Amino acid sequence: MLLAFVSFISTVSAASERPLTVVVMGDSISAAYGIQREQGWVALMDQRLRDYSIAANVVNASLSGETTAGGKDRMSPILETHKPDVVILELGGNDGLRGYPIEIIRENMEVMAKLARDQGAEVIILGMAIPANYGPRYTDAFRAVFVETSSDTGSRLVPFPDGIATVDELMQADGIHPNAKAQSKLLDNVWPVLERVLNDRSNG
Repeated sequence: MLLAFVSFISTVSAASERPLTVVVMGDSISAAYGIQREQGWVALMDQRLRDYSIAANVVNASLSGETTAGGKDRMSPILETHKPDVVILELGGNDGLRGYPIEIIRENMEVMAKLARDQGAEVIILGMAIPANYGPRYTDAFRAVFVETSSDTGSRLVPFPDGIATVDELMQADGIHPNAKAQSKLLDNVWPVLERVLNDRSNG
């Protein structure tokens, strides 16, 4: 799934007058729950950016157990402190697992995306899914929230990475959190969209 990096690297490095700031607002998936923090996909993203001399700083503002409501409450202070160029929203999984109302999840996601975009940041929304035992009506509506919110707010969407949660060797014993082996796959799922956003941002 990886794209060729060489042309992108030279474009970003030449065009950027200052390092871009990427803030990740996530839950335990991005906070590297159950594994070493440096093994998590956000740390791997930071390392990849540095390995390829891409001028970007990564701020991991993720908290295990975080919900969209918590992210909404924290968003404005984080935007004020870090003034990000790109915000990656990896939230909603805990809301879904707790059966929170779909409209509340949607509202919180929209507020976060709009706050970030109003501050001049590009927003990337990571798609989410929950186990089928929640019933097709709820699981389908939940999965659609992220597609619809990205469209409604002018954000970029990263589709949910099917093929990780259903593979035992990529999951921790709880069956919810990806293990260390899965982290590079999570990054590979995000990278093509992040690549385009950084390229657009550096040339904008």
